[in-house]
Amino acid sequence: MAATQVGCEHYVRSCLLKAPCCGKFYVCRLCHDGEENHQMDRFNCSISCAFCVLQSQQICKECEVKFGEYYCDICHLFDKDKKQYHCQPCGICRIGPREKYFHCTKCNLCLATDLKDNHKCVENVSRQNCPVCMEDIHTSRIGAHVLPCGHLLHKTCFEDMFRTGAYRCPLCMHSAFNMKEFWEERDKEIAQTPMPTEYQDTTVKIICNDCQARCTVSFHVLGMKCSSCGSYNTAQDGGLIAAPPVDARQSAEQTLEEEPNTEHHE
Repeated sequence: MAATQVGCEHYVRSCLLKAPCCGKFYVCRLCHDGEENHQMDRFNCSISCAFCVLQSQQICKECEVKFGEYYCDICHLFDKDKKQYHCQPCGICRIGPREKYFHCTKCNLCLATDLKDNHKCVENVSRQNCPVCMEDIHTSRIGAHVLPCGHLLHKTCFEDMFRTGAYRCPLCMHSAFNMKEFWEERDKEIAQTPMPTEYQDTTVKIICNDCQARCTVSFHVLGMKCSSCGSYNTAQDGGLIAAPPVDARQSAEQTLEEEPNTEHHE
């Protein structure tokens, strides 16, 4: 008998999982974890038919109901067919198709094939919680977004962050996407907004969050541009450095002009 369209908000399946921790039946581990104050061990639960409650595996022995189009006997995952596959290094099932993903051994995570040899590896990066919502990334049903710095966010968290105008990785402060057009726009804004006379020659030391360079640049309230990579993703390092008074500069220039040319002979 084909799988029937029952289940929960998370999965389409025709079975119940008996949690080994509390002995209660739930459609899935997420339903269990949302109701209880502990987490279900998905790898050690038993499976029963949702219709006749007879303990079974993939197909009910009594009514012959197929519990799901997709079945993993390691994760005890039942669902409609989404081209899932079980990744042994990850230890869980992933939504495929398999040929569009590869497992990065250093990141210890399945990534899209277009990121192969095209991303910055961070060891065991998916074992960290999302720095935006602080929820698990590795076993989350929400896809992960890989930032240029190599850190991960949930895709939905990245989209929310983008909508609010935040453009930096919450962990390392590196720009989260290509900011070239934004920096060009900032150049125009600064060119059209000169600082007051008393600040026009003021400089400041900065640290660039994108290239890690340290440099001294002109101070401007709209941003300080890294002289190394052109990024405005910078942090001020210390106070303002005021230019010497005009009289002092003129006096120094006059002294240099008045010094006689001398020659030294051995």
